[in-house]
Amino acid sequence: MAWDLPDPFVIELVVEPSAIDEYDHANNGEYLRWIERVSWAHSDALGLTLERYRELDRGMAVHRHELDYLAPAFEGDRLVLATWIIADDSRLTLTRRFQLVRPVDGRTLLKARTRFACIELSSGRPRRLPEEYRRIYGEAAVAD
Repeated sequence: MAWDLPDPFVIELVVEPSAIDEYDHANNGEYLRWIERVSWAHSDALGLTLERYRELDRGMAVHRHELDYLAPAFEGDRLVLATWIIADDSRLTLTRRFQLVRPVDGRTLLKARTRFACIELSSGRPRRLPEEYRRIYGEAAVAD
């Protein structure tokens, strides 16, 4: 796979019938759900599970999404979605990049970026990243 950055965290997807909209391709909202899915899967793989977030009363909430839709996905398409942590300010935010590829033709369907802010789950207020988050996410970060 020709990834934009090295060493991605990757999940495989199949475009289900429920993802298809009135234009007979995957609805743009589905891409956002896939981005959320790969973000959670990557965090889980790094050891920062939802349970751990709750124990620390800290979570990473979306501050900004940027999605560039480059080509449509269709029912039954097998896709591969990659993510990378590309920025971690070690205080409040981290940024992920995403690339969605259809392996059968090598076409990139989506490039995206999401900026997350650390919040206290019990209040919803911005809070500093816990040391554990800084260490784990920082070690996983790649240069953009």
